[in-house]
Amino acid sequence: MEDLELENVLQLARRHDVDALAELYRRYARRVFGLCRYMLGSTETAEDATSEVFLKLQRSIGTYDGSVPFPRWLLRVASNHCVDVLRRKQRERQVIVEAQEDAAPLDVAGPELSPLSEVISAQQQAAVRQAIARLPENYRVPIVLRYYSDLGYDEIARQLRVKRNHVAILLFRAKRELRQAIALRRE
Repeated sequence: MEDLELENVLQLARRHDVDALAELYRRYARRVFGLCRYMLGSTETAEDATSEVFLKLQRSIGTYDGSVPFPRWLLRVASNHCVDVLRRKQRERQVIVEAQEDAAPLDVAGPELSPLSEVISAQQQAAVRQAIARLPENYRVPIVLRYYSDLGYDEIARQLRVKRNHVAILLFRAKRELRQAIALRRE
């Protein structure tokens, strides 16, 4: 199965061939997990999300039409799933806050991030990972969608259900916070 071209594996997977689906998992699980870890902020939640994404893939592989490269399509499925998970978390937080009038908002644990780029040094990668981990969720998610999932502003706006201009503002502010955090670390 490893020697088969992706298109052949996808054809078999569309027929729900177990070996083909397992091959897609073998080829792409690491990338999906990395994206989920970026977006969700914890390894445990990312593991659950990765499993759910591949279950969704199994059910919806027939909807893949080949108009975009499969890895990008799969990462889009994963990022949509992560956004849904984050929305559910937000609703749960609201219910908790409403149930307890003076409850403090819940803090999300910082993620252990994958490298953003092979070009920058390991030390710079660590600084960027730590800075992203400290970003508030409303800044972290657009940054990850833009630079890890390679989504455009319009796609991010659709996923987050905000206007395109708001995405630009969030990304601008997130990058500004990242620059400040990295500059403070150097001092």
